[in-house]
Amino acid sequence: MAERSKPPASRESTQTPAGFDWPPFESFRRQFDRMFDEFPSRRSLADFQPFERMMAQQGNPPVDFVEKNGAYEITAELPGLDETSVDVKLANGVLSISGEKTEEKEEKKEGYYCSERRYGSFRRAFRVPEGVDQDKITADFEKGVLRIKLPKTPESKKEEKKIEIAAK
Repeated sequence: MAERSKPPASRESTQTPAGFDWPPFESFRRQFDRMFDEFPSRRSLADFQPFERMMAQQGNPPVDFVEKNGAYEITAELPGLDETSVDVKLANGVLSISGEKTEEKEEKKEGYYCSERRYGSFRRAFRVPEGVDQDKITADFEKGVLRIKLPKTPESKKEEKKIEIAAK
């Protein structure tokens, strides 16, 4: 008896292909599986620590560098750290921010014991822009956010001069 070949499934078909082999479904399935693979399995959502995950993936916390009000400002979000865990240094025109986080947690319940230790350090370095008054750089730390202000010198605050372009 001759075998019958099945016609290819069309998009108008109401049946779902076995295994979701259509590329958009496959991509969605991989992303969905990845979400659960990366989710902490034996912990509650409250125990999830995005800082540790960020440090493990990137090694450095994100930093914003903006210019406003006649100064530059560097902002670094450092959750779980305090001012004693962070160092800000200026040497040879380079501003460096470094820190270390150590956390030890022990939990004992009936039939359950959990002991965790986490350590992480980071270092970011930036060349100080020209026109910064290096003697007036300040830093403050509040609620896990480090802000460093780099005020400009009076000469660098002068109004910009518009240069006319001659047409030929």
